[in-house]
Amino acid sequence: MKIIEALKQIKDINRRVEELKDKIAKHCMDLDYETPIYENQTEQIKNWLQTRRDLIQEILRLKKCIQVTNLLTEVTITIGDNHITKSIAEWIIRRQTLAKLELEAWERLGIKPLKEGAIQTSAGEKKDVKIRRYYSSEERDKMISALRAEPVLIDSQLEIVNAVTDLLESNLKI
Repeated sequence: MKIIEALKQIKDINRRVEELKDKIAKHCMDLDYETPIYENQTEQIKNWLQTRRDLIQEILRLKKCIQVTNLLTEVTITIGDNHITKSIAEWIIRRQTLAKLELEAWERLGIKPLKEGAIQTSAGEKKDVKIRRYYSSEERDKMISALRAEPVLIDSQLEIVNAVTDLLESNLKI
């Protein structure tokens, strides 16, 4: 089974779990003058509860396998001129929060509202001032561009990886 298949299966199982919850709520009791819908309604409720429990266990198993696969599968993504290899789990974390955090710092470079030109000192003299930059504007622009593009690159590559990577079974006990 591929990662994407497991993700879709989890979605389908969740739908079935919700359907069973509704059936259980609807048929778990009635008034004594009503005719039960099922021949042995008590047994039917027990079966639905057990099926729901089994489905939830399957979700747990699949999610654990996805996590193991994400931790153990290395993926190389080209960002800018760099080929970077990380586990799927690391790429997911990078995509969700870390790339944005790095981008925020680069975007802060140069936003301080300073002006070059002549200023008047407290002694009443005019003095020419120039801005000193402690960073490379070219490097800033390059990094901002790369970091803004990074989430799309990660998403694109991980979509492919999810479609072609086999799910790893895990012997880890939960």
